Amino acid sequence: MSTPQPKATAPIEMPESFAIQTEGLGKVYGKGANRVEAVKGIDLVVRSGDLTVIMGPSGSGKTTLLTLLGLVDQPTTGRLVLGGRDIYAGTPPDLAHIRNTEIGFVFQTPNLIPFLTAKENVLLPLSFAGVRGKPAEDRVQKLLDYLEIAERRAQHYPNQLSGGEQQRVAVARALANNPRIILADEPTASLDTDRALAVVRLLRRVSQTNGAAVLLVTHDHRLLGEVDEVIEMEDGRIASRRVVGQDGLARSQARSAQPESDG
Repeated sequence: MSTPQPKATAPIEMPESFAIQTEGLGKVYGKGANRVEAVKGIDLVVRSGDLTVIMGPSGSGKTTLLTLLGLVDQPTTGRLVLGGRDIYAGTPPDLAHIRNTEIGFVFQTPNLIPFLTAKENVLLPLSFAGVRGKPAEDRVQKLLDYLEIAERRAQHYPNQLSGGEQQRVAVARALANNPRIILADEPTASLDTDRALAVVRLLRRVSQTNGAAVLLVTHDHRLLGEVDEVIEMEDGRIASRRVVGQDGLARSQARSAQPESDG
């Protein structure tokens, strides 16, 4: 049986500064007694250049929301706009191409390709994008250096690396193509404090310098001083949103001047 398609409606008006916008986004699994409403009517805006954290208890819908935003799964209801494109209005764009070129993923487990070295894993998305040779090598080396993957360790295969090293390689791979949107699901869970902060600061730098929108699912309160906004989820809905960080007051005032429906 085919997956139900969200109803196509008129395109959402979306300012250029918005990387992600949803209206009534929902996801239902199963039917009848087995029906589970994992995500319920999410209205969300994520701005280009912002680092946003999603928190909440297990089962609150955080990871499901991330898979919908990353085009890994399709919503049952609602609308999704990425980079100005209303994804399910009319003829859907090439979702695989968008995932490969515009979205960087960091999952709970590294999901590295076991028969490629750490460096080759990071080079792979660049190769798919047609970037090879010295530009690709230089880009990968800068990422690996920042994430403290020594050149010798970069020649090792995933099963020869520690869990923390594998996760840092996965972060480097997600950033290789300078994606416009970065979605990270518990990327620091296996890292010590210093390396966890290094990962989040790298994501912060990418958001600020490249204008990428970063959405990070975490339970890690150590990271909150590095982010722009915190979204709390409960029972598949957005329970609250709060602005944090050094410029939080200015952002709160700016946003209060614009009506938003964020659940």
